[in-house]
Amino acid sequence: MMKLRIDPLLRALLSVLGVYRLYKSWLKRQINLEEKPKHIGVILDGNRRWASSQSRLPWEGHRVGAEKAKEFLEWCLDLGIESITLYCFSTENFNRPKEEVEELMELLEEKLKELLNSDVIHEKRVKVRVIGRIDLLPERLRQLVYQVEEETKGYEDFYLNLAVAYGGRAEIVDAAKKIAERVEEGELEPGEIDEGLFEKHLYTSHLPQPDPDLIIRTSGEARLSGFLLWQSAYSELFFLDVYWPEFRDIDLYRAIRSYQRRQRRFGR
Repeated sequence: MMKLRIDPLLRALLSVLGVYRLYKSWLKRQINLEEKPKHIGVILDGNRRWASSQSRLPWEGHRVGAEKAKEFLEWCLDLGIESITLYCFSTENFNRPKEEVEELMELLEEKLKELLNSDVIHEKRVKVRVIGRIDLLPERLRQLVYQVEEETKGYEDFYLNLAVAYGGRAEIVDAAKKIAERVEEGELEPGEIDEGLFEKHLYTSHLPQPDPDLIIRTSGEARLSGFLLWQSAYSELFFLDVYWPEFRDIDLYRAIRSYQRRQRRFGR
């Protein structure tokens, strides 16, 4: 587990001197594409704090963060990362001020509409899924979710998962309920329940590799906050002390380079 701090003045200096471009090129060459992570999860943290630091409204930070997510997707597709899971909105986030939640729902609606007509999504054949308790979302958003998923259901080159109204504990509870219902209906015997069967009832069961190899969290916080609790058992963690709107491609490259330098034993 690594926590990396970057002085903002140093970041600015690198850009001003033109060193940034050279460093980015060098970093990208450090990545072994044969050993890159197949699935990256990201906790998009720090939008509100970034907005506060800029004397802007909280939802303005979320809007800039949403644009950063689009860039992040393109960086990952360029590297050939097969699956990306973005933690966008938790079940606990519904407890935020009403105005902020409403602004977030409007932003989500706008971005889902963009995904429907995205050249990147269709050209790269990216399957989009929204994972979480979708029933908690407004009706108009639920319909958009179904539409985006329907439009991309035939794609299997890449996978983009948006964790919305998501909670890791809620996911496990929902999986347990589905299994309990199957037992009650006589479809399953309790003795048939094992880890493999349980995983088939999680939100990520559609992925070729549900467990993320690498999880990145921005903003300096060093915790998972309920993100993919089951799937992250052996994920490599990378914590970065920069707000999500300020995340750069070099941050992604450094995270992958760090991942490739670690020895993954999976408990062996």
